[in-house]
Amino acid sequence: MRVTKRTNIAIRVLMHCAANTGRLVTKAEIAQRCNASENHLAQVINQLAQLGYLHTQRGRNGGLELARPAEQIRIGDVFRALEAPVPLAECFADVDNTCPLTDACRLRIALTDAASAFYATLDPITLDALVCDNAPLIDILAPGHPCTLGMRQSNLAAQPQSS
Repeated sequence: MRVTKRTNIAIRVLMHCAANTGRLVTKAEIAQRCNASENHLAQVINQLAQLGYLHTQRGRNGGLELARPAEQIRIGDVFRALEAPVPLAECFADVDNTCPLTDACRLRIALTDAASAFYATLDPITLDALVCDNAPLIDILAPGHPCTLGMRQSNLAAQPQSS
């Protein structure tokens, strides 16, 4: 399964906001730290705000922040919201499906099961589990600012790190 660029950037935006809890961050700041264009960021930020993940404030002292605590943001939910409009394969598309095998293809069932397993893996992971107690990430996203999220043991901390 391949994650769209939009979802990849959305997760970077959410992690940046989580690493900088307690202050508004700017689109320009996120663009620099997350290596993303401001134009693409604007679209992603707008979508995340519409979905209720971000609170945005316009104006000279404006910026954005998480609309809810990071421990309440489930990564599986974010991926579903952003990836759902993108069909996994042609046979999943309501329109533009020209595959003659759709009604008899077992690959479609296997892909549905694989996608379910993918989301089931992401569902228990919260945004704070990605950010808190992750010093290398904080050094990139919020140098000099300690993570102020709840420093509780995360689901990821218990899992072995792969190299």
